[in-house]
Amino acid sequence: MKILALEFSSRRRSVAVADGANLLAKVETYEVSQSPLMLVDQALSEAGIDQTHVETIALGIGPGSYTGIRSAIATAQGWQFANDINLYPVSSAKILAATAHAKRLRGEVHFIIDAQRHEYYQTTWELTDDSQTESIPLRIIGVTEAATMDAHGPDAAGFPSCTPLYPDAEVLARLAASQTQLPSHEPVEPIYIRPIDFIKAPPPRAL
Repeated sequence: MKILALEFSSRRRSVAVADGANLLAKVETYEVSQSPLMLVDQALSEAGIDQTHVETIALGIGPGSYTGIRSAIATAQGWQFANDINLYPVSSAKILAATAHAKRLRGEVHFIIDAQRHEYYQTTWELTDDSQTESIPLRIIGVTEAATMDAHGPDAAGFPSCTPLYPDAEVLARLAASQTQLPSHEPVEPIYIRPIDFIKAPPPRAL
């Protein structure tokens, strides 16, 4: 199964191409202004395959950079519409935990992701040689708690106690390859656990 994996939820955006569990190519950049399609084209070129060979697109759906996540979803959905392929959406927090596992982190591992507005997404996973289990589901914490947490996360969240770690498209591709059955046309929405704030506009004033 030819897999195209897109992980754009952090400042380090990555694209991977795999044939099952075998990695064919990976491209990553810190240039957030770079076109997602340019990254995809570069990865496919390095893998030696064209767009028609892709059977599944795996994509990180957050939390994280809302713009990056939306661009990954738009790219994947446009591709699916044109080629009728499977999509495999995955929480970027799960990808982060799997990336930590691949780097041999073990035990109780905390992860934090910048949620803007001086808040942070936080989750905790128990990592063993044989398993990766979420013990604290995604939640939002304040800057005081985040600053004192011995954690891992994109851009180190700006705290000395946080070790830099980015969700990786190569790891995402392996997650997709491990699935025995993939969803085909399920709706894909970004993970965004903060309540949406909006102010209803007042009715127009009569002149």
